[in-house]
Amino acid sequence: MDSRNFTFLFYGFLAAWLILMVYVVSIVARERKLRQDLDRLRSMIEERSNK
Repeated sequence: MDSRNFTFLFYGFLAAWLILMVYVVSIVARERKLRQDLDRLRSMIEERSNK
């Protein structure tokens, strides 16, 4: 096989892994924001129920 094929294969896998990592990081960031929103909502509900 031509060595160029291995180069394209390497860059293809590299691109796939980079895209996957960016996707996972974005999901983690969204999950963190949702947890913060839920915590804030829980505290608001507790404040209202204590009044």
